[in-house]
Amino acid sequence: MTFADALHFPADLGTVAGVDIGGTKVALTLADASGIRGRWTEPTAKEGAPEALAQQILRMLEQHGAQIGCTVEALSAVGVVSCGPFVRQSGMVALATPNICGGLAPATEAGRLPNDWTSVPLEAPLRARIATLHLENDGIGALQAERRWGALRGADHCAYVTWSTGIGVGVCVDGRPLRGKNGNAGHWGHSFVREDDSALCGCGNRGDVESLIGGKALARRFASQGFADAAALFGAARAGQPQAQAIAEDVCAVMGRLLFNLVAGLDLERISLGGSVFNHHQDFLLPRLQAQLQARMPAMTRGVQLCAAGLGDKVGDYAALALVL
Repeated sequence: MTFADALHFPADLGTVAGVDIGGTKVALTLADASGIRGRWTEPTAKEGAPEALAQQILRMLEQHGAQIGCTVEALSAVGVVSCGPFVRQSGMVALATPNICGGLAPATEAGRLPNDWTSVPLEAPLRARIATLHLENDGIGALQAERRWGALRGADHCAYVTWSTGIGVGVCVDGRPLRGKNGNAGHWGHSFVREDDSALCGCGNRGDVESLIGGKALARRFASQGFADAAALFGAARAGQPQAQAIAEDVCAVMGRLLFNLVAGLDLERISLGGSVFNHHQDFLLPRLQAQLQARMPAMTRGVQLCAAGLGDKVGDYAALALVL
């Protein structure tokens, strides 16, 4: 069955919206019984008051909903997936996200975001306008979409890993997605795999996975060596440049440790990978990551499948829609 065959819009579906909040962009998808009506993106709001992000989402819903004749209040449901972590404020979800909240990293560090936010209210301002709202960590939402339509169909012990600006994970064990007390289960991007005081994450950690190999980290760590971003690094490695090859192998070793920790800790059968860093370089990265995983503890890793996300670069869009379809 192809993805197009698996995606089904019920005949009685009203207009629904899917919102994917990332550290780089906010993506909005509108759909109804006839299918997807449109998709729009904007850079994630990171200036002004902390409410700016929620107001950006409401404005996008108003602006683009009007194009298909639907107000915010008339939407049947809105699914929102966001990078985390989540925190609770008066029982409602707020974001304490390093790639959005500039106040989480030490104030003396260069390259900070243009705000001093330590949290961003999200659920409360959205619920004030939206009758039916579903909100999940983006890793969990992507996991649900991949299990429903993508490369994780039929897998009860699995994970989705995004390798993008940040690194996030959604995990399913015994057929049940894991969420945790605040919906933050899956934040393996902030787990430690190496002692490295020079690698600072936006959350304030030094030496966690995201600080070492997240999209922003690759640019920050290796620009002085001539590799301005992931494309430059992996492109040079493909071309046989020895320094780039050595760095790329080390980067894959870091991600390989994260994947092994997932498999060893949760006894998984399949992991799908997505995100801009992985998607643009999957032909180079996937065999190296598979080799990293298979080199460790065969009793745990034998037969575990690593694969590209079945939804490709649309996984975020369908992660949000999976909450409302």
